[in-house]
Amino acid sequence: MGRVTERRKVLRIRDGAVSTRPDTLVAEEPLEIRLNGKPLAITMRTPGDDFALAAGFLVSEGVLATAAELQNIVYCAGATADGGNTYNVVDVKTAPGVALPDVSLERNVYTSSSCGLCGKASLDAVRTTARWPIADTPPLRVAPELLASLPDRLREAQRVFDRTGGLHAAALFDEAGRLLDSREDVGRHNAVDKLVGRALQNDALPLSRTILMVSGRASFELAQKAVMAGIPVLAAVSAPSSLAVDLAAETGLTLVGFLRGSSMNVYAGEDRIALREAAARG
Repeated sequence: MGRVTERRKVLRIRDGAVSTRPDTLVAEEPLEIRLNGKPLAITMRTPGDDFALAAGFLVSEGVLATAAELQNIVYCAGATADGGNTYNVVDVKTAPGVALPDVSLERNVYTSSSCGLCGKASLDAVRTTARWPIADTPPLRVAPELLASLPDRLREAQRVFDRTGGLHAAALFDEAGRLLDSREDVGRHNAVDKLVGRALQNDALPLSRTILMVSGRASFELAQKAVMAGIPVLAAVSAPSSLAVDLAAETGLTLVGFLRGSSMNVYAGEDRIALREAAARG
């Protein structure tokens, strides 16, 4: 849609010198997600990959799990009073027979660009609704050196960040460390939804032999999205939340935080980390 960045005039102060100049900012706009014509959620996102974002969101909510369950996604014409299309409203139509949430009883999610879900009820909900249990057979084994290389590779994929400095990113890597896909968004949870949604559209779920690398922290919501997509390893450059660690421990997700240089903390699922090989070389 060409709305990923916008230009604004700023007052710049450097070492006492004052000037005005245009600055490139990441765009942030609301996206309303409708399910079979009924409003379900609103998220603040960077425009682009909106259909994948909507599909990924519905995977994380337990509505969709296969490409066959998704009939189509369209932008809603007449989204404004004058009948114009803002490209900020999408309608997801599911295939016949797909079980739907009771929208009248749903939380009608408003998702900010830094939000996260919380609470024991959310833990229970993920455990009972996950359609792709983490079942990497044979078990995925990831060397610490491979994990240590991922933040730089994620950073290299952040094209819009280079222009704005204001975007989060998420990337999928295979077990050999090859980059499979990467997405940027003002919200890291949206970036993950875009990855998962594209995988759903390509009929590639579950993502059972992949590593999800995210910028920033690992919230419960990101761990939830990894579990719902069948991803066995989630790595973040910053800290996880306590609830993210609880969810990882309960579901078998490998959760790595503070991944910086050759250092990292493994909070759950340490059996997938190739420690013996690392110790033998060290």
